[in-house]
Amino acid sequence: MVIINESEKKVEIAYPCEWKYKVIGEDKEKIEEAVKYVMGERPHTLDFSKTSNKGSYHSYELCTLVHNEDDRTELFRQLKEHNDVK
Repeated sequence: MVIINESEKKVEIAYPCEWKYKVIGEDKEKIEEAVKYVMGERPHTLDFSKTSNKGSYHSYELCTLVHNEDDRTELFRQLKEHNDVK
């Protein structure tokens, strides 16, 4: 659950929670393989979202349970650093 603290203009996230990542790349199969590599045996769903107008990029929505901020940001870092993810 995401709570916006109006007095400090800070977002507070109640962990554990379901988190969604947008994963974008050029090759559908390589994106799916990258997600499998990063997620390992961790339960998740990966749903195709859309293809860019020119067909150059494909986007997916990755959803998983994150346990704390470090967990959430580490998954983001691993996805971001993977060669097949933009």
